[in-house]
Amino acid sequence: MTETTSAAATTTESVEQFAARASAWLASNMPKIDPDNPPVADRGEEQPWRRARELQKMLYDGGFAGICFPREYGGLGLPIEYQRAFNEVSRGYELPMILNTPTFTICAATILDTGSEEQKRQHISAALRGEEVLVQLLSEPSGGSDLAGVITRADRKGDKWVINGAKTWSTSAFAADYGLLLARTDWNVPKHEGLTMFLVPINSPGITLRRIKQINGSVEFCEEFFDNLELGDDAVIGEVNGGWEVASRQLYHERRAVGGGSEFASGTGAEGKTDVPIDYVSLLAATGQADSERAREIAGRALVHRAVQERLIDHVYHGVLDGSLPPAAGSIIRITHAETHQLEFDTVVALVGSCGVVDGGDDLIRYGERYLSRQTASLGGGTTEIARNIVGERVLGFPREYAADRGVPFKQVKRNKT
Repeated sequence: MTETTSAAATTTESVEQFAARASAWLASNMPKIDPDNPPVADRGEEQPWRRARELQKMLYDGGFAGICFPREYGGLGLPIEYQRAFNEVSRGYELPMILNTPTFTICAATILDTGSEEQKRQHISAALRGEEVLVQLLSEPSGGSDLAGVITRADRKGDKWVINGAKTWSTSAFAADYGLLLARTDWNVPKHEGLTMFLVPINSPGITLRRIKQINGSVEFCEEFFDNLELGDDAVIGEVNGGWEVASRQLYHERRAVGGGSEFASGTGAEGKTDVPIDYVSLLAATGQADSERAREIAGRALVHRAVQERLIDHVYHGVLDGSLPPAAGSIIRITHAETHQLEFDTVVALVGSCGVVDGGDDLIRYGERYLSRQTASLGGGTTEIARNIVGERVLGFPREYAADRGVPFKQVKRNKT
């Protein structure tokens, strides 16, 4: 298994020289963002994904794609300090932010760790060129938070794997080319031992994809139904019946990505106008509370949490890198990300009051609309409860929770028949 958090290749170009070169290239090649009219990047629409592919190709042609991915797979093979320098000088430019998650920070990183040499060369390189979008096909309608309990099955028939089952809550699968799908290949062993990860072309015969409409109107998420989908051995990531190891690494990357701690994110900041960080100074002025000591106090509390989260990301990243923290520590920033996100939107709704729910012809209602998806921060990368268990058991060394199905062949495990 590749260790993606290990030190990257060296270069004769200093971080400062790299930043200066990137700054000059950005000014000559990438479109600037109008802060008063930032681009719309609704993940549920087709156009932002087409635009992201175009922007990613521009980054690749300019030599600034995949800064921390190895050179042999299309990246630059540089340490995270170079990516952070690029992030700083690229603020204010239009970048393919929606490709960061899940394509780069989760899926490509997982392929880098666990895929075959051919899979790495084909799919990481294609993603860096803007030619492929990758998604996760993990959650199932009856699975809840128990990822190892998947019942989508992959049966061996001749020289093919035949997939039947369903997945749900797949982020932007409609815009993707490939998905990482976890399926059960052996029902006679305990649940963690009979899983295999497959790399699935989304447009394959045998896949029916439907959109899921959320309470805020977004149709970003999808559900997929697999009816005798046929795959070859080249679709297997890792080992047959070794899918839990791949899935565990995938979740490791997802929790780091959700928490903002991945070195594989290309650029940082808002994806579009609906994702712009809250500007509390402007918000207090717009709501007539600029002189309110109480309003400034609660806004300041939210900003302190934001600043602490940024420092914690750096601490955990380097702790995992130098071995002082185990890889499972990525769940720490996943938990604090959810807490910070929710605190910020609780704060902003308290400040805007009824303006957040009544369309008065201004921009304040957008905060009420964004509040509708507040709870998603506690779900991405596994629930916050799961993340707390991981920290307790794998970071602090607490005893594992009791599980009635541990060590039991999966075909004997009682489960929901839905």
